[in-house]
Amino acid sequence: MIRFLEPWWLLALLPVLAVAGIYTWRQFRKRTYAMRFTNVDLLRTLAPKGLGWRKHISAAAFLLSLLTLGAALARPSVDKEEPLERATVMLAIDVSLSMEADDVAPNRIEAAQEAAKAFVNELPPTYNLGLVSFAKAANVLVSPTKDRSEVISAIDGLTLAEATATGEAVFTSLDAIRSVPADGADGAPPARIVLLSDGYRTSGRSVEDAATAASQANVPVSTIAFGTDTGVVDIRGALQRVPVDRLSLQQLAEKTKGYFYEAASVSELKQVYEDMGSSIGHRVEPREVTQWYAGLALLLGLAAAGLSLIWTSRLP
Repeated sequence: MIRFLEPWWLLALLPVLAVAGIYTWRQFRKRTYAMRFTNVDLLRTLAPKGLGWRKHISAAAFLLSLLTLGAALARPSVDKEEPLERATVMLAIDVSLSMEADDVAPNRIEAAQEAAKAFVNELPPTYNLGLVSFAKAANVLVSPTKDRSEVISAIDGLTLAEATATGEAVFTSLDAIRSVPADGADGAPPARIVLLSDGYRTSGRSVEDAATAASQANVPVSTIAFGTDTGVVDIRGALQRVPVDRLSLQQLAEKTKGYFYEAASVSELKQVYEDMGSSIGHRVEPREVTQWYAGLALLLGLAAAGLSLIWTSRLP
């Protein structure tokens, strides 16, 4: 089915239709004048044999070329179904103040950012990827997308805040996964959550409730613990110990059938999505065919010129 991306350009067809109307009117007017000369036999001897119906062919081809060019201005397109991979990975990164501790070089948050970007660069480009940051609350910074540069930019722009809402990070990631359009596919997309954190939950729903919700949604949560038991951070001028909460992060991963890491290499992180599978939907995208219209207009114009030169020795 042909549709036009800029249909207002179809107004350019009006002058062409006006010219076609004038041409048609002129032909009928000529016929009227011819009928006034009643001695048809004498007229045949005086006037040379004309082109007859052939004289209209070059004019018709010329007008059709103008009509096609006018339609090309409106950017004609055809709808085409494009396969769309729905598999989705959500990155959830802890931005609590404890992530400023430097027991992991150069500090926890920068180490988490580097690990996250390495994961982004390794993820298959057909997969959707989203980003959630969490401190006192969890926020979707990047909804699931195939644009890796958008996710990298958001990772680089992370800023720290108070508290740690680990459970909320999982719930928010699950909501983002549900937002992935079906596009004609059945069921929820295959999905994984990768959660990078260090501290104990101090805000929001519990990690246990989050693990239950992820299990029910069949979304494994793989966790990466950053930090040591001796980490300290300066909060409002006072040094506070910020040991890493390995146990709850490990339990979250185990309950949801994900993986738990302490020092996550790129090769380890590949395990997160290797068994994820695929879900293909289809999205209808317009495919512009302006060049075909322009080509047809050129052929019609050449035909009009060629026929006119052959039959009348002049251009239309």
